[in-house]
Amino acid sequence: MPRSINEIHDKILADIANNAFLTDLNSTSAVAIFRLIAYIVAVSIHMLELMFYQHKSEVSELLYNQKSGRLPWYRYMALKFQYGFDLLPDSDEFDNTGATTTEIESSKIIKYAAVNEGDQQGVIVVKIAGESNGVLAPITAQEQTSVEAYFEEIKYAGSRINIINFLPDQLYLTIQIFRDPLVLDSNGNSILNGGRPVETAINEFMKELPFDGELILQSLVDKLQVIEGVKIVNLLEVKSSWIENGSYGTPSLITVKRIPESGYFEIVNFSNITYVV
Repeated sequence: MPRSINEIHDKILADIANNAFLTDLNSTSAVAIFRLIAYIVAVSIHMLELMFYQHKSEVSELLYNQKSGRLPWYRYMALKFQYGFDLLPDSDEFDNTGATTTEIESSKIIKYAAVNEGDQQGVIVVKIAGESNGVLAPITAQEQTSVEAYFEEIKYAGSRINIINFLPDQLYLTIQIFRDPLVLDSNGNSILNGGRPVETAINEFMKELPFDGELILQSLVDKLQVIEGVKIVNLLEVKSSWIENGSYGTPSLITVKRIPESGYFEIVNFSNITYVV
């Protein structure tokens, strides 16, 4: 970690105090010229250490992701996939000859990816999602076929890749909000500012969840509990359902936490949120 400005500043002043040729620089005034110069130098050194630290972190992350055969490597390769481009012979790199930067970036249709080991030995589960109108969405069947062919080309011998490209897990929320009637009306509208702050906060919470991240019900309660006008959050029931055999299955109860099968959730509606006094 880079040192703080104060740490560096104190070190410079200590070195000055211990230098026999700088004994005249002994003022304790905070605005003494040599102290101010030392502070400027400390700020500069601090900024330089920050840049070195950031560079080291980025290089370390890059090396970790590029270590072939590890799970992070498969995620790294998923995000590198380019739809419509062929691989160079005997390589896991795409042939971008003659392509513009815009064409290359547009071809990277996988925007989110997570990789885990499957239940069976040698199976690697790759969850992916693209974007549609700024929200997470599955890629098309044709695109998925290309992704599967890509992983067949680059995967390590003995590995079997299971691509998960599902519609989002559906999330059903039944919540009772004990409201402050001075702040929220019976429909959950903010009396002063309009809008429905509880629904806004829930949408924010869902966006804050990382792809393939764990939905923790207590964290949702914590998010809602701080909204002005919300006194008590009573989670009556939370359920989710995911794609099974081509269609959504029966919603199952979430008691504490859940990782979405598809990698992400979609709230079905807010009609089961009630506001009481």
